[in-house]
Amino acid sequence: MVRIVYKFGDGSSREVEVSAGRSLMLGATINGVAGIDAECGGTLSCATCHVYVDPAWVDRLPEPEEMELELMEGVAAERRPNSRLSCQITLTEALDGLTVEVPTRQI
Repeated sequence: MVRIVYKFGDGSSREVEVSAGRSLMLGATINGVAGIDAECGGTLSCATCHVYVDPAWVDRLPEPEEMELELMEGVAAERRPNSRLSCQITLTEALDGLTVEVPTRQI
């Protein structure tokens, strides 16, 4: 299991455990984490699973592919250098403790 910490704009956070091999987005949706809409179900076509990866973790993730970068041009919340679509982050044991911030809006 991989521990993930989702932080929210009100200062609260939620820690969940997710099986390795699943996406960060799926980890949020199956655990009822608020703010990850995931309207397309993780098919890389909606950008409603946008998160801000904690800067300490950014370099531990693979670089985003071109399609992810294109979709992030349309995110509803501010796009930042550490913005990622959570459907494109596959969880591994090496990501145990990954911390992300959920934007205040996805749509």
